[in-house]
Amino acid sequence: MKRVAISVSNDLVTDQRVQRSISVLEEQGYSVNFIGRQVPESSDFNPDYQYHRFKLWFHNGFLFYAQLNVWLFFYLLFQKPYSLYWSNDLDTLLPNFLVSKIYGRPLIYDSHEYFCGVPEIQNRPLVKAVWQRLEAWIFPKLKWLITVNDSIAALYEADYGIRPRVVRNVGNSFFPKRLKTRKELGLSEDHFLVINQGAGINVDRGMEECLEALAKCDLKIQLLIVGKGDVLPALKKRAQEGDLENKVIFIDPLPYAEMLQYTAQADLGISLDKGSNVNYRFSLPNKLFDYIKAGIPILCSEVIEVRSIVEDYKIGRVTKVEPKAIKANLEKMREEGSKPYKAALAKAKTELNWEQEKQGIVNLLAQINS
Repeated sequence: MKRVAISVSNDLVTDQRVQRSISVLEEQGYSVNFIGRQVPESSDFNPDYQYHRFKLWFHNGFLFYAQLNVWLFFYLLFQKPYSLYWSNDLDTLLPNFLVSKIYGRPLIYDSHEYFCGVPEIQNRPLVKAVWQRLEAWIFPKLKWLITVNDSIAALYEADYGIRPRVVRNVGNSFFPKRLKTRKELGLSEDHFLVINQGAGINVDRGMEECLEALAKCDLKIQLLIVGKGDVLPALKKRAQEGDLENKVIFIDPLPYAEMLQYTAQADLGISLDKGSNVNYRFSLPNKLFDYIKAGIPILCSEVIEVRSIVEDYKIGRVTKVEPKAIKANLEKMREEGSKPYKAALAKAKTELNWEQEKQGIVNLLAQINS
């Protein structure tokens, strides 16, 4: 049987893009080993395929990336050679590239973002230079490349003259067979429920402005934040102030099926990334497609890829990421309800789904094996 090692730098459980890629690999006859790391807050993980999680000594910064890359290199090196290596993002690329060269096996590089444009390294010139040097050394040597949208593909093409194929973060058609009620989930039954979900609830993703907008709303609007991110401590502190009392609910990261229970009960999904850096400017997050699948309208910021889908399909509204504008749009969308968007959301659901999007991976695997 063909074997594939697929590597990430996270704790495996909440990475829906990679889970979808794994499903395609299994459909194409590959035996999968999913490799990542385990952190203190990691959830249980019991897939029906092989996996390995490193328990690293460091969880961020240079020492984390150094240890991850060294351990991943030697782990892959001393395994029986795989038929295929699959690296997700630049922080796992070096060990996969080296081992694939040593054993003469193909490597797929799946860039989930324009890595050197992430905000975390923009004010750290030395760190950014190291990643750019690494990318510039390896990227032109790669043959099989994937990324998440056309905007990021164009950026890589401008940098290296190579355009990755695009496989968007479109969700599959899975939805829980039984939906829990709001009462079962501990949610208010008479509020207009707005949801923001994801593993990257970070600075410059509009949540600070959203809370300020919510504080000024007189209507019964409640915000549900599901997931994790570096801005959450500040958001939780702000939510304790009197003008936001009972207006914000925080839910820790959940397995995908459990998270969808909350998505399904929401009245509105939000995606408020700012265009403050290249990576956010061209983002196309998973949650957008989860909102579509759940049949809820979307309030989004003006970032190119998200705005294009929301406007083209007419499935929501676009707002400036300013408290006043967000407040006005929240109140307007509460007033109009979901009815004006239902037909458009149904159309988007039939056209934007993983069953169609995955064909890009199927075609790529066929080329590799031809």
